Amino acid sequence: MGANDLKMNSDPAGLRPPARRRSPFNSIKFFVFCHSLLQLAQLLVSGYMKSSISTIERRYGLTSQRSGLLAAFNEVGNTVLIVFVSFLGSRVHRPRFIGGGALLACLASLLMALPHFLGGPYEYTNHISSFGNNSSGLCQSESTVTTSSPNQSCSQQQSRAQQGMYPLLLMGQLLLGIGAVPIQPFGISYIDDYASKKNSPLYLGILLAVTSIGPALGFITGSFMLRFYVDFDKLSKDQIEMNHQDLRWVGAWWLGFLVASCLLFLAALPYLFFPRSIPKEDGADDVESKPDSKQQLQQTDGDVSLLQFLKSFPCIALRTLRSPIYLLVVLAQVNLAALLSGLATFMAKFIEKQFSQTVSFSAMMIGGVCIPLAVLGTVLGGVLMRRLNLSVSGASKLCTAAILLCLFSSTPLLLIGCPTQKVAGVFPQSDAMSCSASCHCPEEAFNPVCGSDGVEFTSPCHAGCMTIETDANNKVTNYTGCRCSSGFASPHTCGSGCSNLLLPFVALLGVTSFIASFSQTPSYMMILRTVPTEDKSLAVGVQYMLFRVLAFMPGPVLYGTVIDTTCILWGEKCGKQTSCQYYDLERFRQRFLGLQVVFVCGGLLCFLLTIVVLRRRAGRQEPQPESKGGYELVNASSKEEGVKGLKT
Repeated sequence: MGANDLKMNSDPAGLRPPARRRSPFNSIKFFVFCHSLLQLAQLLVSGYMKSSISTIERRYGLTSQRSGLLAAFNEVGNTVLIVFVSFLGSRVHRPRFIGGGALLACLASLLMALPHFLGGPYEYTNHISSFGNNSSGLCQSESTVTTSSPNQSCSQQQSRAQQGMYPLLLMGQLLLGIGAVPIQPFGISYIDDYASKKNSPLYLGILLAVTSIGPALGFITGSFMLRFYVDFDKLSKDQIEMNHQDLRWVGAWWLGFLVASCLLFLAALPYLFFPRSIPKEDGADDVESKPDSKQQLQQTDGDVSLLQFLKSFPCIALRTLRSPIYLLVVLAQVNLAALLSGLATFMAKFIEKQFSQTVSFSAMMIGGVCIPLAVLGTVLGGVLMRRLNLSVSGASKLCTAAILLCLFSSTPLLLIGCPTQKVAGVFPQSDAMSCSASCHCPEEAFNPVCGSDGVEFTSPCHAGCMTIETDANNKVTNYTGCRCSSGFASPHTCGSGCSNLLLPFVALLGVTSFIASFSQTPSYMMILRTVPTEDKSLAVGVQYMLFRVLAFMPGPVLYGTVIDTTCILWGEKCGKQTSCQYYDLERFRQRFLGLQVVFVCGGLLCFLLTIVVLRRRAGRQEPQPESKGGYELVNASSKEEGVKGLKT
């Protein structure tokens, strides 16, 4: 009775009010779910950009060097602002910063699609009015064909939107990089602060596994979107004369950016409702105490101004770089990151040109085969390291073995390829063909046809074709009366003629990606285990800053420049050079994949030197600093930086 009396006194109504339902925005599990979706959408944009880069190049007449610069430009804003993330730490409202970054990325994705709506329809041979009366592209000996001046039509084509297209795309990429700055580091630190010690590794593993799928989904999305004609929203189905196997085909590259912006917007909304701090998962009495105390310590003991932080950053970074093992491992990772950045940007284009495949099929090979195998290798590398309980020395040997096997598997790729198709007047290089000399063919005509003798011509006019055969839908089925090709020519490219080699090439490329990715987790753990505890946060930040400065930014530009050196026929429009129309396929393969072998050898050399340094250190019996458990970042800021390297 006494106990009941006390209950009645504390609760006059005699009834305890029902427990208030907990908001999902106070649950770390719901935050993990939301953050997984957000990073999936953010990395999908990155993968989609790389899958569409060759299509954008063709649509707007860019060189591979300029398209490589476009692909790398999102790293500029990311590199500049990543230092501020290290400074801010948990001093700010992290969910709102994450949501703001996602909304900025959403806006940037819309900006990337804007050139399509500002510019006119895609113009190609047979649609360019400067051809005068020769709109069909056939051989016509009348001099009236060339009397029309192209200047008037060219001035109409070069609209203000067309001229400002490239800066607009660069601005979109820059904003994408800036928007991505707070998403991964603040999300990881937020999860680590409020998840239990038991569940934190599980949540981070789920997060990294889900977000690793993002680039692959980007390539798969690109494969689907690029099957639609670029102007399907401006033209009726009957007005679209090409199919996706035509060398002039441009897919709907802009459509994926609209889809991605919608996904980013939806994924950003929940972050506007998450509080600055939530109850910690494993302690009812420790609710919000640990994060607050950490924040207070950071504001008292480490209360420095932003200017002081920026002044001290170079000195601390140089001190970190004096560690030989840290420097060698980072340089090895930089080599592999440069290789990855170039291959991810241009490998789909390489498959398209080398094996005469469509852009959509090539993107599917990268997103459906190579990236999943690379993710699997990364996971298994971490599992193997933990199962064998490898030390720093053991991890260096594992990395060396993986890169050595990668070298053996990647070198044969240089031998799997196709010879350059024979193109009349282009390859092998020869003088102008006399058989079509009287046809008055426009220099910028590009509508490849395949002659009956297997020789390709840049247009029906250059093949000397006089008439057209069409089907019931008024689609061209054949060109006849061709002076240069034994009577007729088909309206498509002859191709390289060795598509049967595509399967072994992709299989070997997938194996190479799988083997190389085994070194990612062990090399990352080597860095965490070989620097002092107080420097781990900054060491990881310096690591990924070097990634961007030495690999992610120059890598695509370097690969694009190398690809441009193999071009044998540049396009021309209105007297200006556009994108490349034909490549020397053997030089393309040797230089593109040869650069890959150079980076692999660079990474292998760095890992071998790491083994030598470790043996000398072991001979002197110098103790090495250890991190807690070896697999745990010791503070929030190091976790903020740690996953930045997952970006493609």
